[in-house]
Amino acid sequence: MRPIAAHISLAALRHNLQQVKRYAPQAQIMSVVKANAYGHGLLQAVQGLQDSDAFAVLNPAEAIQLRQAGIQQPILLLEGVFDAAQMRDVDTYSLDVVVHHSSQIAWLQAAQLAAPIRVFLKLDSGMHRLGFQPQAYAEALAQLEACDKVREIVLMSHFANADTATGVTQPMQCIQRLYDRLPDTLKLSQRSLANSAAIVQHADTHYDWVRPGIMLYGATPIASRSAASLGLQAVMTLQSAIIAVQEVAPGEQVGYGGLFTAERPTRVGIVACGYADGYPRHAPTGTPIAVQGQLTRTLGRVSMDMLAVDLTDLPTLGVGSPVECWGAQVPVDAVAHAAGTIGYELLCAVTARVPFTYHA
Repeated sequence: MRPIAAHISLAALRHNLQQVKRYAPQAQIMSVVKANAYGHGLLQAVQGLQDSDAFAVLNPAEAIQLRQAGIQQPILLLEGVFDAAQMRDVDTYSLDVVVHHSSQIAWLQAAQLAAPIRVFLKLDSGMHRLGFQPQAYAEALAQLEACDKVREIVLMSHFANADTATGVTQPMQCIQRLYDRLPDTLKLSQRSLANSAAIVQHADTHYDWVRPGIMLYGATPIASRSAASLGLQAVMTLQSAIIAVQEVAPGEQVGYGGLFTAERPTRVGIVACGYADGYPRHAPTGTPIAVQGQLTRTLGRVSMDMLAVDLTDLPTLGVGSPVECWGAQVPVDAVAHAAGTIGYELLCAVTARVPFTYHA
């Protein structure tokens, strides 16, 4: 076997879920497990998140996987249904749905359901992605209140800038203005607003349901704060090994395009990990990486199956030495920052050819 593997710690998932409870002790927790649990494996990740009050997924296919695996908690479709036919899945598998446009209301009104469902009615409070505009929200709410297919409605919105100190001020004002204008007959008893960043630093947004995503997986939702400083543990460790060592003289170059030129005699370790495994091709020289527990840097351009690391100051290490591409020692956020992206993308981008192992 090629030495690369992604190791997933269910204990870290459990720990991070407890951190959510510490930050938002009064709220119910809807763990977001869309995108194959942010690249960690949907069915395996929910084992570490089994103390969640509910789960949120992207589409009915993910929800059906969870139900068939025995998950009993509520499951929310974050973008609702994409056509009228999917209401059958909502009924069959007892799903909650987000409603964010008028066609979804019509599909719900026309659906044949065995029992009424819970709806999360989404407000566009400034992100301008999904949701009813404030001036249209009351009408949508009234239609759902009058629909016998609906048993409960939750006011839902999403924050574009919750990772900044004042990023929820404007949307919270929008939400409160809307709520104050609703007739007493349409007052909603529950709200779901807070994503990971808001959970961590905007306690006034927690209300009834919080929706943690990236923080569950041990990456930071706030660029200015490390995951460790937030009390989070890395869930994924992308590990490989040195498969070759090259001795490079001053003036010689390394890798495609010769992007790294040695300024001194350099020991170059070749790691069995490349962009076809999900490591970012655009990670530059200097991206942090650890070899046998010792921090060093990448050299030159990442290729499809391999990348190069600096072993010059690690003379005892060589072929077979273990490499942590990211994990507990090398935060995925540090690799992402060096590569000009975010930890979310790297975690989701680990490819199918990388074996996954799960640890209790």
